[in-house]
Amino acid sequence: MVLPNDYLTLFHRHLPEKSLSYCIRLWEDSPFLFKVKAPRSSKLGDFRYSKDQELQTITLNADLNPYQFLLTIIHEIAHLRAFIKYGVRHEPHGKEWKSLFKQLLEPLLDESIFPNDLLVPLRIHMKNPSASSAKDLFLMKEMSKYDTKNEANPFSFLADLGPETHFELAGRRFTKKESRRTRVLCVEMESGKKFLVSRLAKVIPLT
Repeated sequence: MVLPNDYLTLFHRHLPEKSLSYCIRLWEDSPFLFKVKAPRSSKLGDFRYSKDQELQTITLNADLNPYQFLLTIIHEIAHLRAFIKYGVRHEPHGKEWKSLFKQLLEPLLDESIFPNDLLVPLRIHMKNPSASSAKDLFLMKEMSKYDTKNEANPFSFLADLGPETHFELAGRRFTKKESRRTRVLCVEMESGKKFLVSRLAKVIPLT
């Protein structure tokens, strides 16, 4: 099967140029429905299985920088390959998926594809990849250097703010309290309600 032109356009728009031929070949080997979605705060992308469809669906967020887009699409293709090989009888982010993810990403872990400053955290991350690269603070900080900067809305990682710092998230104002392993206790300034927020949330510090 040949990659449809609209998918090819999306690949060219979002992926690093030197990864294109590899990603096209992955699609041709295991075709899937592909959609680029409006940004979702809960995930970077997903793989959706439907028993009523011949081709399964992979979606990615439109705001990912090219390197995060590449890492995420390989993550989701690994889910597709695990589904093809093992069906539904495997853990979504278990050893089968991890093995396939490592195999698929290994040919791309080269300075011709990723900048040198991303290769170190990527190689560390891939020793035992997690359910989401967004859980890896070291990797996400390095990845964020390649995000499109919006000077009118300078984002910071919540993990980088000090205690009692005020910040804005999704149009709501909070105060940062105590940090836990992967989340931070925050208090909404208007309501006084407490929330656990991912330490990797991108927030706008308030002065």
